[in-house]
Amino acid sequence: MLYAILCYAHEETVFAWSREEEAAVMEKLHAVQAPLEKAGKLGPVGRLMPTTAATTVRKGRDEPLVLDGPFAETKEVLLGFYTVDFETLDEAVAFAKDLSAVNPGSSSYEIRPFYVFHPGQITASEAIV
Repeated sequence: MLYAILCYAHEETVFAWSREEEAAVMEKLHAVQAPLEKAGKLGPVGRLMPTTAATTVRKGRDEPLVLDGPFAETKEVLLGFYTVDFETLDEAVAFAKDLSAVNPGSSSYEIRPFYVFHPGQITASEAIV
């Protein structure tokens, strides 16, 4: 089963790190990720830019509205994500705990199973179990 592990953080903390602090955190995170990468279980990992770089398309009365910034104003923001292939949710939880232990900038990791859709091959209703 593929899992998305979403990293939430206080943006003002993470983007205030010096280059040295950032490099130290990334080195620790890479050490946690390396065994999964070697086993071929780690998929794409993404780091999102700050919410100040976000654009939101929101349903409007007559047509969609394009807005600067994130959809919601919150203290914690989605900082990035991992895609990982685990047999069980317990494995995903253990990985998220390891990430949390070495990442001083994260406040939580959300874990969700997900499906990769390929147009014409499967519908959303067929994928949802």
